[in-house]
Amino acid sequence: MLSAEVNQARSQTSSVDNAKAAIEQVLRSQQEAWNRHDLEAFMEGYWNSPQLTFFSGAKERAGWQATIERYRETYASPGHEMGKLEFSGLRIEMLGADAAFVRGTWQLRMSDGKTPHGLFTLVFRKFPEGWKIVHDHTSAAE
Repeated sequence: MLSAEVNQARSQTSSVDNAKAAIEQVLRSQQEAWNRHDLEAFMEGYWNSPQLTFFSGAKERAGWQATIERYRETYASPGHEMGKLEFSGLRIEMLGADAAFVRGTWQLRMSDGKTPHGLFTLVFRKFPEGWKIVHDHTSAAE
């Protein structure tokens, strides 16, 4: 009987490790897309739903469309640049088999040498098409 319990514990650990790796891969894919200046590919990490929530700069945006519009206005419109994005300090905490809480830092390196940076917290859910961000709260250092 002990052997079955050990195997079950190993299976659960393996599932958690696989989920964490899949979530980290979503973020790495977003980082790569951003650095190619491909906002559409970057947005593939988000749940394409009106129920997606994005909090930043003391403003709340509801929905995938509002979120991509915010990114376009802030980083891809005339007079703005996307810079080079780097995520670091990722901490992924599983909240169940199909939900996770992620914390980390972000930094942009701009062509003028400036390095805007800050913190983020994300809530991920697992969908049939994979792990997606359903809530993003991003803050910038002052």
